[in-house]
Amino acid sequence: MRLSGAKIGRKYIVTDVRLPEELTRRLEVLGLTRGVGVSVMEMKKRGAMVIKFRNTRFAIGRQAADGIFVGGQNER
Repeated sequence: MRLSGAKIGRKYIVTDVRLPEELTRRLEVLGLTRGVGVSVMEMKKRGAMVIKFRNTRFAIGRQAADGIFVGGQNER
């Protein structure tokens, strides 16, 4: 499932990141890598999302969220 389709308040595990190389590297530096737990805190009207991973909140756009794939907490 794409992160953009995730539900607010649920916890997920990042299974894959398919974004342009530059954005993928930026997210890796921030700690968003395969196997990391992530949860959706808010969804904005224009498609942006506030997510939390590694105890830090980040806002990402809809296109970035479409390139991040997640599975349920128990689906490793």
